[in-house]
Amino acid sequence: MDQKISTDIQGLDEILQGGLIPDQSYLVKGGPGTGKSTLGYHFLQEGLGQGEQVLYISLGEPKPNILNNAKKLNIDLSGANFLDLSPTGDPTNNTLNYDVFPTSEVEHKPIVQSIIDAFKEHQPTRVVLDSITILSFLNKDPFQFRNFGLSFINYVCNNGATLMIISESADEVQTDPTFWVDGIINVSYAPEWRKIKVTKYRGTDFMHGTHSFRITGEGVKVFPRLHPDNYKHHFTDEILSSGIDEIDQLLGGGIEKGTTTLVTGPSGVGKTNLGLQFFKEAASRNHRSAIYTFEESKELISKRSENINIPIQNMLKNGNLKICPVEPLSYSPDEFAQMVRQDVENNDTRMVMIDSIGGYGLAVREENKLERLHSLVVYLQNMGVTTFLINESQSVTGDFVPTNMNASYLADNIIFLRYLELDGELQKSIGVLKKRLSDFEKTIRKFTISSDGISVGEPFHGLRGLLTGLPESAN
Repeated sequence: MDQKISTDIQGLDEILQGGLIPDQSYLVKGGPGTGKSTLGYHFLQEGLGQGEQVLYISLGEPKPNILNNAKKLNIDLSGANFLDLSPTGDPTNNTLNYDVFPTSEVEHKPIVQSIIDAFKEHQPTRVVLDSITILSFLNKDPFQFRNFGLSFINYVCNNGATLMIISESADEVQTDPTFWVDGIINVSYAPEWRKIKVTKYRGTDFMHGTHSFRITGEGVKVFPRLHPDNYKHHFTDEILSSGIDEIDQLLGGGIEKGTTTLVTGPSGVGKTNLGLQFFKEAASRNHRSAIYTFEESKELISKRSENINIPIQNMLKNGNLKICPVEPLSYSPDEFAQMVRQDVENNDTRMVMIDSIGGYGLAVREENKLERLHSLVVYLQNMGVTTFLINESQSVTGDFVPTNMNASYLADNIIFLRYLELDGELQKSIGVLKKRLSDFEKTIRKFTISSDGISVGEPFHGLRGLLTGLPESAN
């Protein structure tokens, strides 16, 4: 198979497993405003960057509008060749004007001749037709339209060019062009995120499923859906200490590298601080950690940590820690996963904290939010990254519920923090509910946070009902 050519969009090339096969035809379809033409702009810009001749056949917008729209996206098409067949096209500039044709019929011969003349003049290797939908509206004979479409595709591809055809959604086209082409890229604009999906690609495999993308001042950015099994990293097994002997004792020595630990408890009990204690110990070994916080600002985490003897400013300054606040609804799950993945792969990040699961669920805003979180966690495990998931339980006391999203199965380890009412005083406790790879201590210990840091006391004895938060004497 020939070497693939780039679309000029890194994430889309990844979905296409390297790009497009040359000399084949591809259909980009979707509703109005979904970014179809912008993909065509990128496709041609990449060709110009490689020193190729490219051709834009416009049936809707005139050349000046296209150049201006592309420029707003920082895409330069000034070197492209244009065949302007738009209704406002200049008929004296070797182009056609629909005003001279009946609206019920397109005179194919002049159009075909214009395309042939443009090919002979420019000999392009990349061609964009924007859009075939207009031809279908003007041609009331589906058989004639199909013959024209197939002839056009064959002519372009047989003359050494790769063709990208822009089309509205299939239900708006009389004869579905999806059967004519070698590949299909669907784009849509859902209430949550822009979405892109490849549904057909002859001659090669591709990344299946729906992926998200943005249109920014730099054009299109595609974020491929995370398939964790595609990523593996060999790492040496290691037991990681918290730096506090009593916590390590609860955990049977510490937590295993590359595992996922769920830290659960009510608001204010110290879940994030406990995770930061592990990060502090990792920094002492010059290992890098990252916190993705959906609920607190970087400044608040920094101030609170310094107050409990965690030198977070030094950790940040030395590059041993990254704090990344994530605004709700500002990222798609694919974009967030890519942000985490790039940090892990580019910066050798060894520990990751997602604070919290509830915040992540709010930011994702999709029915399959747990599935997306699962993919991210498995990816981190495969890469040998030790992960902390922070979960806020709803009740301060009462029935013990590990998570509110049924996410317990994601965790290799579950550490719970609870409030206790003892002798009219509110105290904190810590225990381990689950540890997949080793045994652990079954007791519940006193948990304290002060200006000196985190401390863990001896196990509570002579009490029952500790998990309810309202213990009573066992005697």
